[in-house]
Amino acid sequence: METIGGDAHVHGYGWAGLWSAVASLIFLWSMVQQYVPAQLEEYLTTLSRRLHAAVSPYVTITIDEHVPDSFGRSEAYLAAEAYLSATCASSARRLRADLAAGSDRMSVAVDDHEEVVDDFRGAKLWWRKTKTLPRGNVISWSAHEEERRTYCLTFHSRHRGLVDALYLPHVLAEGRAATVRNRQRRLFTNNPSSDWSGWDGRVWSHVKLEHPSTFATLGMHPTKKQDIIDDLEMFRDGKDYYASVGKAWKRGYLLFGPPGTGKSTMIAAMANYLDYDVYDLELTAVKNNTELRRLFIETTGKSIIVVEDIDCSIDLTGKRKAKKKKDKSSKKKKKTAPPVAKDEENKVTLSGLLNFIDGLWSACGGERIIVFTTNHKDKLDPALIRRGRMDSHIEMSYCCFESFKVLAKNYLHIADHELFHEIRQLLGEVDMSPADVAENLMPKSKVKDVDASLGKLIKALKEAKEEALAKAPAGAENEEEAEDDDEEDDSSSSEEEKNGKNKND
Repeated sequence: METIGGDAHVHGYGWAGLWSAVASLIFLWSMVQQYVPAQLEEYLTTLSRRLHAAVSPYVTITIDEHVPDSFGRSEAYLAAEAYLSATCASSARRLRADLAAGSDRMSVAVDDHEEVVDDFRGAKLWWRKTKTLPRGNVISWSAHEEERRTYCLTFHSRHRGLVDALYLPHVLAEGRAATVRNRQRRLFTNNPSSDWSGWDGRVWSHVKLEHPSTFATLGMHPTKKQDIIDDLEMFRDGKDYYASVGKAWKRGYLLFGPPGTGKSTMIAAMANYLDYDVYDLELTAVKNNTELRRLFIETTGKSIIVVEDIDCSIDLTGKRKAKKKKDKSSKKKKKTAPPVAKDEENKVTLSGLLNFIDGLWSACGGERIIVFTTNHKDKLDPALIRRGRMDSHIEMSYCCFESFKVLAKNYLHIADHELFHEIRQLLGEVDMSPADVAENLMPKSKVKDVDASLGKLIKALKEAKEEALAKAPAGAENEEEAEDDDEEDDSSSSEEEKNGKNKND
C-alpha cells in the first residue's frame, strides 16, 4: 500500500513538475522573444511548420484580416467572419459582440483564440481565430503593424479538392448573403473632390436609409406596379442570364412625369424591395468626366445610382438646335473671332455621362441599377435615354382612381365608400398628383373622420376643375398670339431677304 501510494505521489509530483516546467518555458519564451532577431524567429517558425507538415496529414489555410497595401479589411476575412457568425457561432463558448458599420443591430462573432467546427458534405473542418500582437511598443502607421487577426481553416488533406472547389466558394457566398441580411441600407451622397485626399478622404458619405416607402403603399395602378416588380426580380436574379447574352449586369430606369407624382418615392420602394443601397449622385459637385468615373468605381454592387432632375442638374441635353429663321438685320453681324470654347476637361460632358451609363467602365462590378428622374422627358437628348442605357421608361402620371384606392387604404384604412363614385368621376376630369391627393386624405387630428377627409378631397378636385376651365380660354388666346408672332417674324424675314436680293441686283 505504501509503495502504491508512494508511486501515486511520485506520478502526481511528476505531472505537476511537467506543467510547471511548461509554464516556465512559455513565460521564458515570452520574455526572450522580444530580444530574438526577426530573421531567427522566422526561421524557427518555418522549421517548426515543416516538421509539423511532415508528420501531420492536415492542411491549414489562413485568411488575414488586412490585405497588402490597403487600410481596409479583407473581403475574404469579412465573409468568413459573417459565415461563422451565422452558422457556427452557436457552438462557440467565447463570442464577441459588435455594432457593424451600417447596421442597426448587434452582431455576434467568434472571439479571439476560439475554435469552432463545421461540417460540409461529410468533411470535418476546424476554424480557429488567432490574434498576434506587435513586437514591442512601436507606433504603427499601417493596419498591418497593429494587432493581426487571422482565421485559420484546418482540414484533412484528402478533402483538399472539396475545400478548394466547393467549400471556400460556399463560405464566400453565404458570408456575403449574411452581411446583406444584417446590414442597414445606406443612402450615399458624393463629397466634393477637395475632400477626397488625406488619410480619411472619402469619395462618398452616407447615412442610414430609413425611408418607409414600399410597393404596397405606392400610389400607382396595381397592374403597372406589378410589371415593375417583375422587371426588378428578373434583374436581381438574372446574373447568369446577363452573362449568357454578353451584357453588363446593370439596368437603367427613366422615371418621368410632373412634380409630385412619386418619382423619389418609387426609388425608395425599389431600394427597400431589393435591399439595395442608394447613391444619390449630385452632378453639380462633379468637376469633370474623370471624377465621374472615380465616383462610379467607388460604388458597390447591390446599389441604385440616382441622378434626380437630370434635365436641371447641368447642361447635358446635347440638343442640336436648328435655326428656323435668319437674323433680322445682317448689318449687326460683326466679323470677330469665335469665342474660346470652355475647357472640356473642366466639366462633365454628355459623352462622359454616356460612358458612365453604357461604356466600358459601366461593366466594372455588377448588380447596379441607374435611375434618372425628370419632369421634362422631351428636353433630354435621345442618345441619353435610348434603350440599352435607360432600358425601361416609367411614366409617373397623375393620380387615377386605382391609385386613389391605394392611398385611401393607406391613409384612411377603407376599401370602399359612397363618395368613391364622385371621386372617380372627378379624377377622370382633373389632373391631380398623388402627393396632392394624399395631402387631402391625411387626417388633421388623431380622430380619423373619413367623410371629412373625402369631402376635403372632393372640394379640392372641384376647385382644380374650375381653375382648369378658367385657364383654358386664356391658354388658347396665348397660343393664337404666339402663332401670330411667328407668322409676323416669318413674313418680316422673307421681306428682308427680298430687299437684300433687290439691292444686290
